[in-house]
Amino acid sequence: MKIIGSPLDTNSLAYQSALDASRNALRKFSALGDETKLGGGVKNIEKQHEKGKLTARERIEKLIDPGSDFLEIGLFAAHDMYESEGGAVSAGVVTGIGRVSGRLCVIVANDATVKAGAWFPMTGKKNLRAQEISIENHLPIIYLVDSAGVYLPMQDEIFPDKEHFGRIFRNNAVMSSKGIVQLAAIMGPCVAGGAYLPIMSDEALIVEGTGHVFLAGSALVEAAIGERIDNESLGGAKVHSEVSGVTDYKMPNDDACIAELRSIMSKLGPLEHHHFDRVEPKPPLYDPEELLAIIPPDRAKPYDMYEVIARFVDAGEIDEYKADYGKTIITCYARIDGWSVGIVANQRSVVKTAKGEMQVGGVIYSDSADKAARFIMNCNQKHIPLVFLQDVTGFMVGSRSEHGGIIKDGAKMVSAVANSVVPKFTFIVGNSNGAGNYAMCGKAYDPRMIFSWPTSQISVMGGAQASKTLLSIKLASMKKTGGAISDEEQKKMLAEIQQRYDDQTGPLYAAARLWTDGIVDPRDTRSIISTGIAMADHVPELGKFNVGVIQV
Repeated sequence: MKIIGSPLDTNSLAYQSALDASRNALRKFSALGDETKLGGGVKNIEKQHEKGKLTARERIEKLIDPGSDFLEIGLFAAHDMYESEGGAVSAGVVTGIGRVSGRLCVIVANDATVKAGAWFPMTGKKNLRAQEISIENHLPIIYLVDSAGVYLPMQDEIFPDKEHFGRIFRNNAVMSSKGIVQLAAIMGPCVAGGAYLPIMSDEALIVEGTGHVFLAGSALVEAAIGERIDNESLGGAKVHSEVSGVTDYKMPNDDACIAELRSIMSKLGPLEHHHFDRVEPKPPLYDPEELLAIIPPDRAKPYDMYEVIARFVDAGEIDEYKADYGKTIITCYARIDGWSVGIVANQRSVVKTAKGEMQVGGVIYSDSADKAARFIMNCNQKHIPLVFLQDVTGFMVGSRSEHGGIIKDGAKMVSAVANSVVPKFTFIVGNSNGAGNYAMCGKAYDPRMIFSWPTSQISVMGGAQASKTLLSIKLASMKKTGGAISDEEQKKMLAEIQQRYDDQTGPLYAAARLWTDGIVDPRDTRSIISTGIAMADHVPELGKFNVGVIQV
């Protein structure tokens, strides 16, 4: 075991500059987050209250244990999307992980202040992500239903495909067969296909006066079969609790409904699975506040990933695997909030180019990939959760690397990541480019949770390289048709391409599309990992690790 990290000069210009940049970015995302949490806005919130209903976030706040945290998933989902439809703030649904009567649960709450809780394509994706977390971790899931159903103008993008609306109900059935507890509270409209969600849950509660569940509302019933009936008589709490028997509990209001949910959760059987080792936690050796200043604003400048790790592992202590081999990836065992973890982190290095210049990049070489693959296998052998810290520009290119088998070694690392059975948690702290994103457990490789720091960027290649490539393609196309532009026009075109590309690589763009679960304050990394491992400990069994066929 060794202690890593060193005191930083907090008075230096470089430190203060990086700290200011991080704080400014966090302020921006915090302000945007506060605005997003208003959902459809103050007026729509007031309308919700006038109906005697709480908002989605108010319901969650009362549902989770007093003083406990709610780890939100997908806060910025659908940001700047569906603008032609008037937008869908946070995809019209609030999802996340919280403690209810002492038990970690996934919570899904329709936000009726946003288009009456209608389902947009990203709403479906966000709901499926919540169910995925529940399934992967065998976590109870609580649905707070208040939705007008599918957003009809976009029905072709939400209704018929495998990962669309119907997959939700298929998951209901599969989750039930796995013994995953599902509770649903009907606190507003629950219409058409959406009616199956609460009724396919283990138990369904319904609120008198505001909760309605039916395959077709009164207007559609009249249009379809000529029957005239109001919604309450058609599918209100009294009907489904006393006549049809569809629902299991009739509740007078939102507060009583939430109290009953908490009571039901308090009576679940004991959790007996303990797969992962935990000891008494120790605080980090260095102040986590300094995480805001370690990564420089200029992404071309180097920094030391050991200093990052030292500020969220217990006591700054690690057992480093192959410390002197494959140095562009750090592999080490450590403890985070007492939990045993294996860390795989890109280390920026200074290398020589063919022109003799020096450049900095989180590049993966053959030896780094080989080391990481073997370490990942070891962690699976020992049932140790994996934490990936991404700042990767990709795998090394060029004849020397190709002749050395970089593709073979990269494939070995990708195979180890893909076949891991231990829980994986990914944080994009810097660049996440190309195949490096895959090898370092990007979204396609099933991390239990994946978050971005404000300093992150995700793209198939770096902005400068991509912009020049796109410009050269455009110029070549113009040349074929006899067109030509001046050097000044080329510079302007390059700047426009660069700006457009940069906009698409930032953390907000990724979070809006659920490529990540959100943008987090670096200082929260430690607590998020701890919560993630705690929820992963609910799984009855991990499964058998088999890396499959790899070239050695």
